[in-house]
Amino acid sequence: MPDDLQSLLPPQSPTPERPLLGITALIVEDSRFASEALRLLCLRSGARIRRADNLAHARKHLRVYRPNVVIIDLGLPDGSGAELIEELAQSSARVDVLLGMSGDTGAESLARAAGADGFIAKPIANLGEFQEIILSAMPATARPAGIYPVSNENISPDPIALQDDFVHISDLMTLNKGDDMLDYIAQFLAGIARTADDSELIDAASTLASHREQGLPFGSDVARITGLVHDRIDRARVV
Repeated sequence: MPDDLQSLLPPQSPTPERPLLGITALIVEDSRFASEALRLLCLRSGARIRRADNLAHARKHLRVYRPNVVIIDLGLPDGSGAELIEELAQSSARVDVLLGMSGDTGAESLARAAGADGFIAKPIANLGEFQEIILSAMPATARPAGIYPVSNENISPDPIALQDDFVHISDLMTLNKGDDMLDYIAQFLAGIARTADDSELIDAASTLASHREQGLPFGSDVARITGLVHDRIDRARVV
């Protein structure tokens, strides 16, 4: 069922198999591949979902809808997700669960300092782990009653979503020449590479980020990333 139609259904009570029934989650994530993973985790858990791919879109959603759970990636194209976490944490109508998310585990302290109730380290694919993070962060009054079995099921996002991310990176580097977007490109690429378990891309993104931070030449890093991204796009076209 499409997400917008699902949101029109009346609230439902959680079940052992779907402990997040009745909960609406807003996912603030720019990667289509990571968003697809979270979409599957939410739907398998019974949660209704909405998605925003940047801070501006998330704020538009929040002016109209009040989700129970908000999961915010810290690296977004129009700013840090920590900004939105802090806004929502200080809001008088606070959401039940506010989670930060990043492929950089060192970002957990930043998310919690901004007011997050918990943190999701990307990549996340295990259904039981995902459910436990959300349920353990819920206030007692909002937490479903009863004991729920822990699922060991792992989800697999649609690889087409990964290709969308690669095309997005390619467009940024081609249309904007990458010069004003390199820091964002490095963190975005590192995130999707971890989710896809692509060690070669992880290394390339980390090297670019490190050289940028140290003020070292990075032209060869950009060329390397461009080649790797185009290679993965071409592989998918052949298949």
